[in-house]
Amino acid sequence: MRSERPLPGARPTTEQPPDPPRVAWRKEMRARVLREAWQLASEAGWDRVRVADLAQRAEVSRPSIYAEFGDRAGIGTALVHQETERFLLGVAEVLAARDSVPAALEAGVHHALAEAARNPFIRAVVTAARGGNDALLPFLTSRPEPVFSQAWRLVAGWLGEVVPEAPEGRREEAADLVVRLAVSHMLLPGPDLGEASSRVARAAGAVLGKVLGGK
Repeated sequence: MRSERPLPGARPTTEQPPDPPRVAWRKEMRARVLREAWQLASEAGWDRVRVADLAQRAEVSRPSIYAEFGDRAGIGTALVHQETERFLLGVAEVLAARDSVPAALEAGVHHALAEAARNPFIRAVVTAARGGNDALLPFLTSRPEPVFSQAWRLVAGWLGEVVPEAPEGRREEAADLVVRLAVSHMLLPGPDLGEASSRVARAAGAVLGKVLGGK
């Protein structure tokens, strides 16, 4: 068997030491609890999620859950934080994969709307929000870092990289418009996902104006 050698000039890689057993157990327990909370909220809404059910499904004690998350609200906050990161990471990857700014905006909005329809957790939250009866909704809007603010900062930061010549106020306005219209289409989806994405991208392009040019 041939041994692998590092490339000339390459620095040797240093592996991270494994977590101590207690830290590794806490991470694994936390992941199990959030996975079960995601599943329950997706199936029946956050109102039906109980710590006792999570403890049974995740095979951990209720005191361990309370010690890790504080209370049921802490679980909701952690769950929303986790899903927001996943959602916005996907949007960021789509934006970065397109050379044309209008095409990237359209693709990013399309991805967001499609994910809202596909992901059972997001779909459950959005569906409940339409009826105004889901207790998980406040976690999306009243956290120290609301989801809307994170999405706005993502789009505004990306526009600052790809169209730095555009006035900052225009970039911020375009980012605000993209996020608000995308959320609006999530709550009140139209029949044509592609047309909705195109409309949002055209509206943002109109705000940015001539700076787009051939981009």
